[in-house]
Amino acid sequence: MLLALSLLLIGSAICLLAMAIVPILDKRRMDWEEKKEHLIGRQMDDMFYYDKTPKEIIRLYYILPPVFALSVWFLFSSPIFVITGAVLGFAIPTLILKFRDAKRRKKFNIQILDTVMLLSSSLKGGLSLLQGLEVILEEMPAPMSQEIGLSVRENKMGVTLEQSLRNLGRRMKLDDLDLVINSLLIARETGGDLIKVLSRLSTTIRDNRKLKEIIKTLTMQGRMQGIIMSLLPILFVWWVMFFNRHHFDYMLQDNTGRLLLLVAVILQLVGMILIKKFSTIKV
Repeated sequence: MLLALSLLLIGSAICLLAMAIVPILDKRRMDWEEKKEHLIGRQMDDMFYYDKTPKEIIRLYYILPPVFALSVWFLFSSPIFVITGAVLGFAIPTLILKFRDAKRRKKFNIQILDTVMLLSSSLKGGLSLLQGLEVILEEMPAPMSQEIGLSVRENKMGVTLEQSLRNLGRRMKLDDLDLVINSLLIARETGGDLIKVLSRLSTTIRDNRKLKEIIKTLTMQGRMQGIIMSLLPILFVWWVMFFNRHHFDYMLQDNTGRLLLLVAVILQLVGMILIKKFSTIKV
């Protein structure tokens, strides 16, 4: 009787505590979801990414962590790998957006040279700079047409052409684009010949890209060594566990072993970052 009464009191205390804590946690979850949805919405608007809604991206933050955690648990049956899988699942939606943004910026950067040449041809044909931008809007594919179209619409709504170009540079954050925009703005302020400026810009951008390709070729060996050295520990662990799943049980069950594994993972990440830094040369 006393035991049953004690269990009833403990259960009641737990229920009351849950009733007090759950609304607070739910409110914080809703606040986080609202802020995250607003941030993701802005990122998707900047990328002109309308295939999905921010709410659909938010759902991935709830779906992927348990899916990855359960998958890793069935494969390795280790709490450390389960936590790693959950963290990875939570990070994947953000990584997807960053990957799409990086891919879009890379495509935009490739289109800059053709855009400069098209703008130069438009100016040679007697068009103004704004009219040349409208030609780019019609002739160039996305994402160049999307960004130029946004700049043209800003100008039609009352924003000066100079400011709309600065906004374009602030959105894309690309060195070649900053070079083009700064050259155009300086030429307009000083009364320079835009056609000659664009001609020199196309030559400069082309030479810079050739130099980057040469540097990329010369550093290929170092980057390949970095990739191989980064993958070797991961492949080694996979190879050992493929033949003997219990090979690392002692390290996973012992505190010292888990600490050593954590240190090894941290050092591996530090090594990958340093290799990436050393093999990257900015032009």
